[in-house]
Amino acid sequence: MTRLFALALLAATVVSAACGSSSSYGSSTPSAPTTSADVTINIQGNNGAQSFSPNPSTMRVGQRVAWRNADSITHNATQDAGSFQTGNISPGATSAPVTMSTAGTFPYRCTIHPGMVGTITVQ
Repeated sequence: MTRLFALALLAATVVSAACGSSSSYGSSTPSAPTTSADVTINIQGNNGAQSFSPNPSTMRVGQRVAWRNADSITHNATQDAGSFQTGNISPGATSAPVTMSTAGTFPYRCTIHPGMVGTITVQ
């Protein structure tokens, strides 16, 4: 009986060690985007023109911008003319970067909360 208990304990230890491994193979945790943004705009809440920070945001042609949701509810950033849209961004998450490839002024908003507005100027 003692030998059976010892074998069961050894098996449990081996299984526990394997499950606690630091390997990310097969992990269900999403990984961070492989490319980073040059500019990050924080979503601060449903506060009109104060919802996004910085607002307005200025960047150069070719730079990448991402939105980080610092609020407690889901938001998005959609350019008024449809040239970009982030999709829904959960609280605490950051959107995939968007490359701004054309100079101009780009007003955008959260389509979930249309009063949340921002502007990006690309030079």
